[in-house]
Amino acid sequence: MAAPWAEVLISDHHVTEQLFEAVDRAFQAEEPPPRSLVEGMLSYFTEYVDGCHNKKEEEHVFPLAERLGIPRHGGPLAVMLQEHEMSQELLGRIRQLANLWLSGREEALPRLRQAVLEYTGLLRNHFWKETDILYPMVSRLMGPDDHAAVMRGIEEVEARLGADSRARYHAMARDLAERGGLRNLVHNLDLDTIGWMLDSLPVELSFVDENDKVRYFSHENHDKIFPRTRGAIGTDVRNCHPEKSVHLVERILADFKAGRREVAEFWIDFGGRKVHIRYFPVRDADGAYKGCLEVVQDITAIQQLTGERRLLAEEA
Repeated sequence: MAAPWAEVLISDHHVTEQLFEAVDRAFQAEEPPPRSLVEGMLSYFTEYVDGCHNKKEEEHVFPLAERLGIPRHGGPLAVMLQEHEMSQELLGRIRQLANLWLSGREEALPRLRQAVLEYTGLLRNHFWKETDILYPMVSRLMGPDDHAAVMRGIEEVEARLGADSRARYHAMARDLAERGGLRNLVHNLDLDTIGWMLDSLPVELSFVDENDKVRYFSHENHDKIFPRTRGAIGTDVRNCHPEKSVHLVERILADFKAGRREVAEFWIDFGGRKVHIRYFPVRDADGAYKGCLEVVQDITAIQQLTGERRLLAEEA
């Protein structure tokens, strides 16, 4: 698990990458990008990515890394600093070209498109280097006081943008991504493909919504450990369980809704098989409870595994 300060910076990366995806789609489309997306993109990239996220690193993470022995003029730290400068130069060009295009200079769009895609490509790669290389490297060298100091520094930088700035700008990025036609990676797929993917998993899935109504189950046209028909859709989940276990269902759902539990699991012997049953709360990006996912798996064969198999059976 990453250190708390690294988790904050990585959360910036994840949210910003969602916006990158929407921006790339908009600028690669045949029609011009929505003006509101371009205006919002400029504000987010300038005020938060360059004006806040990068400053958290430049003022607190990078100086500490140097004091702990990571050279500023060679290695990962030098690359990060160089890429910050490159991103600032690209962002300056994007602002200039975007302002021209927004003022009616249509001929600026091809150059704006090129600059935006170069910027998002650079920062995607940059974020990966920070998340997978630099942050773990620095974290291993830090003591408890160092971690606390960096976290305080990050909070100070964020406070310059006002109260709850991280939450506000993350919400801004998500809203822009949605307006740009992207909600999450799943929306790159059609519903049939998503259904086939879920049916191909070696587990059976059922979803109960926040009102305790059954909304989905996988493997509809396949053999199932616990068979059910479409008549289950829309019914109260309590009606799908034996009366003697309804009190457990109610306790699990109540704990999930209250945030007291993040998993409930059971295993039983059923029809000559060992069956593993797990329940997980499903929450939205803000942590609000949206329902419960049931995962049922026959683990009989898994329990019998011994040693290792590193090749396909026909290659062994």
